[in-house]
Amino acid sequence: MTGVRTLGVIGTLVWDQIHVQDPTTPPFEDWGGIAYALSALDATLPEGWVARPILKVGADVEAEARSFIGGLSRIDDAALRIVPEINNRVQLDYTSESRRVEQLTGGVPSWEPFEITDAIGTCDALYVNFISGFEMGLEGARALRAAFAGPIYTDLHSLFLASDDEGRRYPRRLDSADEWLRCSDVIQVNEDEFALMSDGDDPWRVTERLSEDSCAMIVVTLGERGAAFVTGSGFKPDRTRWPVWDASTLPGRGVRRDVTLRTPPISGDPTGCGDVWGATMCASLLGGSGIEEAMSEANRIASANVRQRGASGLIRYLAETGVSGTSRDMKS
Repeated sequence: MTGVRTLGVIGTLVWDQIHVQDPTTPPFEDWGGIAYALSALDATLPEGWVARPILKVGADVEAEARSFIGGLSRIDDAALRIVPEINNRVQLDYTSESRRVEQLTGGVPSWEPFEITDAIGTCDALYVNFISGFEMGLEGARALRAAFAGPIYTDLHSLFLASDDEGRRYPRRLDSADEWLRCSDVIQVNEDEFALMSDGDDPWRVTERLSEDSCAMIVVTLGERGAAFVTGSGFKPDRTRWPVWDASTLPGRGVRRDVTLRTPPISGDPTGCGDVWGATMCASLLGGSGIEEAMSEANRIASANVRQRGASGLIRYLAETGVSGTSRDMKS
């Protein structure tokens, strides 16, 4: 891996309308979804790396989407597929500071297996975020894993959401969860999603089901409590997949380790924090950071995102407040 390296970013651009609890506060609208992850990657990718957005975008927002992506500085040629369908839009109604009801309208189609394997081109690593849950099916994920020799970091997120007839989303168990775990090196879920992976047992025992061909590590975001991780038997210290993959520093297969916030949690807008967290985690690992160091950096950048509403101004905010840039100083 020499010269400029490319991180393929697979997800969905979403136009968010955010309703907070206070009825006197008007709704806020901005880009969301993979826009948060792309903004975080623009701020935290190590030197020598660029991001390549691999996205299907509705023709109704083509100009706006190209404008947003054009404003990012760490972008390789974007692999945008413009489709006739109405682009994804989500209304978020917060019922508490961290809980919300989502309603999805519109929706670009999934990538077929042959499409997604062609779209990744010469990427050196992949960051996959199931923003809508319809980015690809299990067959597409299997084809991607079979066709791609580099590291794959995946946030399963909206695979744990179903939709009713009006687009309101609700939690569901993930069918074939063990098969999904075989399609990536690192799997990210939040605490609620992780619970849906278990059979009523302690979800941290999920690693007992991980085989040699399953993911190497599962990371679980815990909100204001930080995050935790556990490794499976598929974890191998292979520098061709991640720059630093040091098994000697790990607690052992199936043993949970927590990484708490370094500063007290703050109130604000939590929209996109999981996306910012995962993108920073992936960038930090690619930059040569150890696992706990990468998680601590992800905690830090995601905490900063709470203070900024919407993805459009996130890069500027991180730069102005001096939050971004740490991952770029790491060895690549």
